[in-house]
Amino acid sequence: MNWKKLLFAGGLLAGLAATAAFAQDASAPAGVAAGTADAAATAAAPAMTVDKGDTTWMMLSTVLVLLMTIPGLALFYGGLVRAKNMLSVLMQVFMITAVVMLIWVVYGYSLAFTPGNAFVGGLSKMFLAGVTPASVAETFTKGVAIPELVFVCFQMTFACITPGLIVGAFAERVKFSAVILFTILWVTFVYFPMAHMVWFWGGPSAYSDPGGLIFSFGAIDFAGGTVVHINAGIAGLVGALMIGKRTGFKKEIMAPHSMTLTMVGASLLWVGWFGFNAGSNLEASPGAVLAMLNTFVATAAAVVSWALVETVTKGKASMLGAASGAVAGLVAVTPAAGFVGPMGAIVLGLLVSLICFFFVDVVKNKLGYDDSLDVFGVHCVGGIFGAIMTGVLVNPALGGTGIVDYSTADFAASYGGTATQVLAQLKGVLVTVVWSGVGSAILYKIVDLVVGLRPSVEAEREGLDITSHGETAYHGSF
Repeated sequence: MNWKKLLFAGGLLAGLAATAAFAQDASAPAGVAAGTADAAATAAAPAMTVDKGDTTWMMLSTVLVLLMTIPGLALFYGGLVRAKNMLSVLMQVFMITAVVMLIWVVYGYSLAFTPGNAFVGGLSKMFLAGVTPASVAETFTKGVAIPELVFVCFQMTFACITPGLIVGAFAERVKFSAVILFTILWVTFVYFPMAHMVWFWGGPSAYSDPGGLIFSFGAIDFAGGTVVHINAGIAGLVGALMIGKRTGFKKEIMAPHSMTLTMVGASLLWVGWFGFNAGSNLEASPGAVLAMLNTFVATAAAVVSWALVETVTKGKASMLGAASGAVAGLVAVTPAAGFVGPMGAIVLGLLVSLICFFFVDVVKNKLGYDDSLDVFGVHCVGGIFGAIMTGVLVNPALGGTGIVDYSTADFAASYGGTATQVLAQLKGVLVTVVWSGVGSAILYKIVDLVVGLRPSVEAEREGLDITSHGETAYHGSF
């Protein structure tokens, strides 16, 4: 063991911890709302009310989103790869989660949720400077807040799962070191700016403060259709194309090794998604209940729809199809969860499976790219469909909630028309695709130059469990 390197690493971590502690202690208390632009705006804002029920709901939602990632996403992906690569996928998702948590509290939260410009925030809350047990973040109701620390934790889990989704696109053929380096770069230059562009604003008490670019378009994204799914899906497709196809692709059998584990993972994703969607309401209020119901019925409709289309086209409904349908439904309803009515959510679920099935079964085979676990076909395509349809189904005439106008005294909800809202949604989708696509391509190239993206052909054939980690998911034959 190289003890000099170990001591150096220990000293570096100790120094980082000391710097963080100093930043925490030396800073003034945070303002009332996470999105408040300055001290003057904070002083003018009304006193914030923090309810224990809202706080409890947000703590629970945070844990549910973590459940989506580990073990949910890890098992879902793990079951879909071959047995020799099962542990590598588990390790990638597990380590991504840990690494992003640390990055988030050092500078990620600050870049995403502090004033800066239309594209990214600043560093005023680096090391969580000024974020104390007493500081609060305003919800979508004027004067109602939750502890800022719980908002930090909740958004942290979103930052963790998004790069975890990407690895499914190039599963079974990428170096572990490349995954970790890419994750660090990607969340810094792609995810944090995207979160700022879509979700940063002044809050109901400071609605006139400048918001993120996509927020300023008037685009709505309740829980991350753009930030999470389109963002990760495009990054996954770019990675699959740049890394290349798996060794033996289309020549060897690459069937999932355990649909049992995939079903368990998909089920955990569905359960955890209630925190993802209903938690994005930020309050334990009727809006959270609407998002909860929509997460039930949209997903159910998508499962049934995928099974039906498989039955018609292939003669049999598969467990893989049912699990894929569930994820597609969850993805599509994510941007819409708190904005559409239950019947609109069912329509989303029924249609998204048809579209995603076409991309997974027809388009991918026709074009010949190797998106191992259909990250693009399900997350990106489903996310784009959900984002655009949210602009249609939010219409109160179709059972939607309308768009809240925070500039009115009573925060009245209205609808500017299908063309207006869909155009805003399309602009948000376009920015997401370009930002993630171009940014990801640059970052993959950097990672390839620094550590290399692919293992050797021999290592890939032997399996990444042994060659990357020196252990296997299973002992004996499988």
